[in-house]
Formats: sequence, structure tokens, C-alpha cells
Amino acid sequence: PGQGHPVTKSPAAKSPAAEDGAAAPRFRHVVGADAEGPRLQGVVERDGPLPAPHLHRVALRTAAALAAIHRAGTVHGDFGPASVLLGPGGAKVVDFGIVRTAGEAAVQAAGAPGYLAPEQIEDEPVGRPADVFAWGATVVFAATGRPPFGTGPAPEVMRRVTSRRPDLGDMSGPLRDLAARCLDKNPAARPTAPQVVRALREGQGPMPKPRPTRIPRYRWRMMVALAAVVICGFVLGMLF
Repeated sequence: PGQGHPVTKSPAAKSPAAEDGAAAPRFRHVVGADAEGPRLQGVVERDGPLPAPHLHRVALRTAAALAAIHRAGTVHGDFGPASVLLGPGGAKVVDFGIVRTAGEAAVQAAGAPGYLAPEQIEDEPVGRPADVFAWGATVVFAATGRPPFGTGPAPEVMRRVTSRRPDLGDMSGPLRDLAARCLDKNPAARPTAPQVVRALREGQGPMPKPRPTRIPRYRWRMMVALAAVVICGFVLGMLF
């Protein structure tokens, strides 16, 4: 990433199973450079949405940080407004902790409910697209002062994440379109972090939407539930 928010990685962390010689998932410890400054969460809650120039800088720097994390073969897994520091040198992404190598069945629903990707909530395999989803939700929060799936009890917020369209408020232009693409329910339809960085630097809208390679499990569940409702209605209509 650009100067001001370097990301480094330490050697793979050993689990007890690995020390015993048994097969174990590969972990990497990803940490941000020492940084100081208020959290984006608190700044927006106190002062309201970020002005457009500041918003663009924060969006670009955080996307570049996620791209660097992904190039290292890992995922953040807990990205959100609380993991962005707004220091004098610019926005920095922190609070990485231990994350699994990207591509493994990785991070579970450990973050703030409104910033979890649908696949995290539905216990699907989690990888880099989950970070992109969280980035999109964070940008909407920074731009509007509200999370795109609202607030409230965690189960209700997570239900909105998996079943409702995000509320993008009064966002406009390419950044709105890019955030909407990042918040697609289907991980395969989201841009990658490097593509997000490129779009922000070039001031372009989102790239053409790729053709999904499969239907996610949560959509199968929704279709099955809808079919069950239709069948029940038909049967009840025949009986009564």
C-alpha cells in the first residue's frame, strides 16, 4: 500500500497441533505498523459523515491496505469502522490478529454484525470477498453516518445483511456504484481489493459484473423457503 499504512506479516503462527507434529490449518499473524489516532467509528459518530475529499482518501488507503493483506495470502476477517485509525499520516487499518490463509474455511462471525458478509453469517467458506464486503459497508458508514443495514439486535441486523438491499443513503457517483458492487450478496460478484483500488485511483465506476459460478447456499435456502410457502398456500387453497 501507499506510504503511511504499511502492513507486515510475521512467520506462520504455530498451533498446539502443529507443535505435536499433527496436521493443522496454516495461520499467519498479520499486524499493522504502530499507529495512533481516533477510530473512524468514533469520528463519524461524533462529527457526522466525512467530507468528500477526506472520504475518498480514507476509502483509497483502506482498500490499498486490504489489497496488501490479500497479496500476503491472508484475510483480515474483522474489518469495519472500528479497525480504521485516522492519524496525522492518514488512515491505517489495524486489529488484524490471527487470520487464516485465504481460501480456507476461515473467519467466523466475529465482527460487528452490520459489517459481516452474508457468507460469514451463513457459515459459507470465507475468503477475500468478505473483506471487500466489509470495506463497502464501512465506506457507506463513513459517507452517510449510518451502517448500510441499520442498527439494532444482532440477529435482526444479520437478517438484513442476508436478505435486504443495502441503504446507501445520499451517496452518489462512482463511489456509490463501487460500494454497491462490494455489497453484492454473492461473493463471486464483488470486485477484488486491487480492482477497488484501481477504480478509486482512476475515478471510474465498478467493473463489469462477472457471471456467478454457483448459487450460494443462502440463496438456495431462500428459494427452498419460498417454494415451501407457495406449496403450502396451494395445499391450503385446495383444502379450504
